[in-house]
Amino acid sequence: MKQNRLAAIDIGTNSIRSIIVETAESGKYKILDDEKVLVRLGEGLHQTGAISPAAWERAVEALSRQKKIIDGYKVTSIEAVATSAVRKAANGRELVAAIKEQTGLDIEVISGEEEAELAALSAQHNFELDGVRHLIFDIGGGSLELISALGAHAEEMLSLELGAVFLTENFLKSDPVQQAEHQKLRKHIRKTLKAAYSGERTGMQCLVGSGGTVTSIAAMVAAARREKFDSLHGYELLRSELVHLLAMLVRKSDKERRAIPGLNPERSDIIVAGVTAVDELMDFFQVNHLKVNERGIREGLILRGLRRRNLLPEKKRRSWRDSTLEFARSCHSDESHAQQVAKLSRQLFSALSKRYGWGDKELRLLEAAAIMHDVGYFISYSSHHKHSYHLIRHADLFGFTPRERELMANIARYHRKSMPKKKHDEYMRLSVADQLLVARLGGILRLCDGLDRRRNGVVQQFDCVLEKDVLRLTLSGEEDMSVELYGAKAKSDLLQDACRLKLVFEVLARQPAVPPPS
Repeated sequence: MKQNRLAAIDIGTNSIRSIIVETAESGKYKILDDEKVLVRLGEGLHQTGAISPAAWERAVEALSRQKKIIDGYKVTSIEAVATSAVRKAANGRELVAAIKEQTGLDIEVISGEEEAELAALSAQHNFELDGVRHLIFDIGGGSLELISALGAHAEEMLSLELGAVFLTENFLKSDPVQQAEHQKLRKHIRKTLKAAYSGERTGMQCLVGSGGTVTSIAAMVAAARREKFDSLHGYELLRSELVHLLAMLVRKSDKERRAIPGLNPERSDIIVAGVTAVDELMDFFQVNHLKVNERGIREGLILRGLRRRNLLPEKKRRSWRDSTLEFARSCHSDESHAQQVAKLSRQLFSALSKRYGWGDKELRLLEAAAIMHDVGYFISYSSHHKHSYHLIRHADLFGFTPRERELMANIARYHRKSMPKKKHDEYMRLSVADQLLVARLGGILRLCDGLDRRRNGVVQQFDCVLEKDVLRLTLSGEEDMSVELYGAKAKSDLLQDACRLKLVFEVLARQPAVPPPS
């Protein structure tokens, strides 16, 4: 399959980011390199109207280095854009010309609306938003881009001068921030939003945010929750958590903020303004739920580049199930066995769901874990349950949050061998509620894996009846099921322990139809 490499560069007010991907003719791509440099291109821009000599030098130096990295990967095409700072600066065009002369990079200075479109392109590629009224936003150093939408239909698109650097330089002069300054900042943000947005504010179900401020919010909230994820892409948090976070940030000095777990010290001076803007945004639209898009504009550039080269396939509805199946297939997993285990798991889940208050979210976790539980074979049969944990945890799965990926990885990990123990660090990192959920759903998966011990789908029907503390399981099929019965009994330990149930197994063997005498 023919492959080529594409790079994207986003020259923002606060930082310059580059990403290098390898693309296939199918339109899929994998990230090869991701570089970020804090240059503060917009430093002092509001006061002078121009990019300072120091910021100019930092930008050219960063881009020269990034161009060398891109060249090292033998990239065939580069999408490079400059946003708010270069757009506003009196000497912005001169900087673009200097970058061209010194690095060979062709920089496109894009409008705020184009920024918003790129952020939306990335968000719609990464989140299940069909039929959902939502707001996509990207907050940088100089500006805040907004798109309100219903599914893929954009309603209103705005670019507002509400970036974290701009707001800090114009409103927050004291350290720690004085209450009067902060109230003035809030009032300005509210007034700007009210004057600019003319659409319907009610009925918005979620916000999908990108930019350094948003990822910093997620990192600080995750640290406060004592959660450890390799990626915060898809992370979800509530407005109440943002309110508490902002109250804490405002009380602290810059020196104290630099020590906050999850916050990059280089962002400590502008974080109060950035979080305040997001808080006011959630209040303005009366939205309680924020989803984090780690990729944002630079991924939008990659997608735009693929589209320009006719490498992006015709848009079709993505689903979590397709994503898990695709991942399992890429690991050469036994799909018929996985589907049989998933089918049996759904039936057992149905018998227990009412008692434990489970719904569609829990069923989705169980089914996805069932589809992927054996992907660890891709590495080795020995300890493949542990390999499955690591592969699922690091997989790029559409439609799942970091927490959900961690839960699925743990559920799959316990489909065989040891039950959860205190010495299992991955399990002990979970909250008490999530530990119990993993044990119970893992118990279902473990038992159902035993029910397909010979991997031939011999159990055709699986009836489950829950009676107080007894769960009666009846297996039906047209062949001998003694091996499957033995497998289920041997692997019923976790479910019995986690649910405090006694399992009773029965077998109902169907007699094959006898053809009439000729």
